[in-house]
Amino acid sequence: MELLIEKLIYGGDGLAHLPADEHGKGKAVFVPFVLAGERLEAALTAHKPGFARARLERLLEPSPTRVQPGCPYFGECGGCHYQHAAYDHQLEIKSEILRETIRRGAKLELPQIQAHRSQPWNYRNRTRMQVRAIDDFALGYFRSGSREVMAIEQCPISSSLINRAIATLWDMGRATRFWQPVMEGEFFADAGDRNLLVEFTVPDGYWKTPSRPDVVEFVRELRAAMPQIAGVAVFKRLRDGSLVREEPPQELRDKFGADALTYCAAGCNYQVSAGSFFQTNRLLLDKMISLVLAGDRSGHFALDLYAGAGLFTLPLSQNFREVAAVEPAPFSFHDLQANSPASVTAYRTTTEKFLGHLPEGVHFDYVVVDPPRAGLGESVARQLTQLAAPHLTYASCDPATLARDLRVLTAAGYRVEQAHLVDLFPQTFHIETVLHLARPARVAGERM
Repeated sequence: MELLIEKLIYGGDGLAHLPADEHGKGKAVFVPFVLAGERLEAALTAHKPGFARARLERLLEPSPTRVQPGCPYFGECGGCHYQHAAYDHQLEIKSEILRETIRRGAKLELPQIQAHRSQPWNYRNRTRMQVRAIDDFALGYFRSGSREVMAIEQCPISSSLINRAIATLWDMGRATRFWQPVMEGEFFADAGDRNLLVEFTVPDGYWKTPSRPDVVEFVRELRAAMPQIAGVAVFKRLRDGSLVREEPPQELRDKFGADALTYCAAGCNYQVSAGSFFQTNRLLLDKMISLVLAGDRSGHFALDLYAGAGLFTLPLSQNFREVAAVEPAPFSFHDLQANSPASVTAYRTTTEKFLGHLPEGVHFDYVVVDPPRAGLGESVARQLTQLAAPHLTYASCDPATLARDLRVLTAAGYRVEQAHLVDLFPQTFHIETVLHLARPARVAGERM
């Protein structure tokens, strides 16, 4: 079957259409690892009522922006989606997807999108990999489109130190010295790529895991083989999918090492503990912080929602007299408290509950929101419009939920003054956006 790829869509696939028939325009077909304008032979892999999926069989007319992928696993591994596109073209793809998603979802034309480049390789400071440690050892990612573990011995988008840790675990696995209950391994490197925190996840049922002789010996051997590992943490996954930290007994804590790293970004030092969220592009954090703070914006009261470990809270505290920071996740909140100066008040609650319990008359000069992929949601977006802060910065990792939230914010009078695409995730379809929004001065009778 011959297809012409019309454009790329969010998620990494190319869009084509089957030939028209007596029922009208042909059905949409989604094809991975292609580029706009390419003509190709494809084979259908799924036929749904509203769309079809296909795989590339042979390129008939390749795009001039197509390049040789930089990773031997590309196309099979599910981690990357754009390695076949020149990096400048990746930024063009993402900018167009962002603009079209906001246009369709929010009925809004963004101002000029300013794209901020990353180094395309070795940028990740955090990498999570799947582990198969029983019988035939494998450390890797899920194969594209499946839950099958694909063995990976290097990851070119991860930092050099993380790749050394991957090699070390492979050495232990081949020598059958890997701790078998492990399901996942996660590596977190500091800003200088000199120290590493390693987290292992095991199934529920391994009660008091860190006191078992087999895990203690495994951790001892791992840290001896790689002295850059500052600490190892063990988590168990409960039946509901949540993670619980397995604390080692006091007498064994020195065997496991530190449970946090110090991460330096934009002149601030952050404690980042095992299990805590932190941005993953080690090369763009300073730029990200600068963009979110909108240069030299300052004032009396700032609000940081979905604050995490305080990535934006600390710089805000240098420009504002008081800062309120809201974060519900326990590990991140622990770090937020440790990282916050006296001028910051940290609240462990959800954004919706925090905004719902604010006393009448509270006013913030500046609000920063950095929600997870699900975005704000209509309820929180409406609460923010009632708060009526004159300036709001929205950091988003999903353009579709961003568009949904913008419908509410712009209907209440906010306008987008600046749009930034911060490429935190080169070689992948993921899009990080920073929007600066402002609204006119309060009108008479409006709630403070």
